[in-house]
Amino acid sequence: MSTFGGLNTAYSGLVAARKGLDVVGQNIANANTAGYTRQRVETSAIGATASTGMFTNGVRIGQGVSVDGIARLGSSQLDSQVRFSAGTAGYTAVRANSLSALEGSLNEPGENGLSAKLSEFWAGWQVLANGADTSAPAALLLGTADELVTQLAQGRAAVTSEWTSVHTDLRGMVNELNSAATQVADLNERIRSTVASGGSANELLDQRGALTTTIAALTGATVRELADGTVDVLIGGNALVSGGRAHALASAGATTMAGATDPVKLTWAEPSRADTPVVVEGGEIAGALSMLSSGGPLVTAGASYDTFAADLASTVNAIYGGDGFFSGNSAATLSVVPKVGSAVRAGDTTLGMYDGSIADAIAQLGAGKAVDASGTPIESPNSAWSAFVTGIGVAAKAELQQASAASTSATSAVGRQLSNASVDLDEENVNLLMFQHAYQGAARVLTAVDEMLDTLINRTGLVGR
Repeated sequence: MSTFGGLNTAYSGLVAARKGLDVVGQNIANANTAGYTRQRVETSAIGATASTGMFTNGVRIGQGVSVDGIARLGSSQLDSQVRFSAGTAGYTAVRANSLSALEGSLNEPGENGLSAKLSEFWAGWQVLANGADTSAPAALLLGTADELVTQLAQGRAAVTSEWTSVHTDLRGMVNELNSAATQVADLNERIRSTVASGGSANELLDQRGALTTTIAALTGATVRELADGTVDVLIGGNALVSGGRAHALASAGATTMAGATDPVKLTWAEPSRADTPVVVEGGEIAGALSMLSSGGPLVTAGASYDTFAADLASTVNAIYGGDGFFSGNSAATLSVVPKVGSAVRAGDTTLGMYDGSIADAIAQLGAGKAVDASGTPIESPNSAWSAFVTGIGVAAKAELQQASAASTSATSAVGRQLSNASVDLDEENVNLLMFQHAYQGAARVLTAVDEMLDTLINRTGLVGR
């Protein structure tokens, strides 16, 4: 290699060291940037080329260093684990939050719960049975009955409200999903163009990675990386994003809990895909859909309220007789028939004005001691309500436990990703010194070669003059 070639070798060292310093500076600048993945300059040695001439001695020296690219030190495997765990955590979180809200609306156990109001209701009948000759116990009983009916209606309304809230959240999730998919498609195009032109798309890859994680948290989607730098985002095997194109989704089906027999679902917004089912296997959207389904916890809870109200009315009315004490067959329509205390029947008038047999028989419902005409025990409404409350409590606790486990798993996956991809300032400081010294060394080589050339060009032939 000629002396002039030495200039190029030294210059290539300067360029490589300077590029390394630039990358270190980028890493340090983004040490606290969420989603940033640390980078490293990739270099390779430039080999010697064959040369002939009068000054060639057969020893061939390499020609410096080549900067081949800027590597993004992420892990596709760890990224995939983050997306998967995010989908699981999103699914369980939505269900746990909704079931917890449902459980909270019961106000059980406590003085504001329906159990306490039922106890007051049965106690009111017992007082009436013991003092049938006064109107005060009957008036108090009617007040308690009205409160019981109101509380049932409010509990049922709380279930409806929670269903509506989840449905509203679902629409917001779908909008967020479509926005993220559109951004991923745009980034795909920019990344493909950048990679094709030989540039570095690392920061664009970071942005796309954050968006695909969001999509996975919403739908449990999977990501397929392609050779041109783009990715396909798949939901149930169908492409949500393919290259530079995003396919929008929309929610369809019932918009109120009363119409939940028309299942709430996702559909493709494009007419050409209208017949293609959307299978959401995980994520927040799947969690919301499971809560909104006709067999889901919310619809089931609403039906349980109505069944309890209807059974309460029929059980009490069977003993009370006449026009009945309650009317209506659902929590929303249940009402008290007598409007004044004097209209309440405490017993059989043919047995005397002080007979309280009806009131006593109804009071026995609360104690679980009531029997029908054949002597068969009648199930206490308290037992039915207790079973309902227990079922919701168990479901909420189980979902909370699953959500906690899924959250821990997601946090662990993110921790592993960060330990691999985040910036270590100690490491960057070491690299900073390394590239700084490399730059100084290359500069000194460049100076030495420059002095050699000065001697060769300007002083050759001057010796002895």
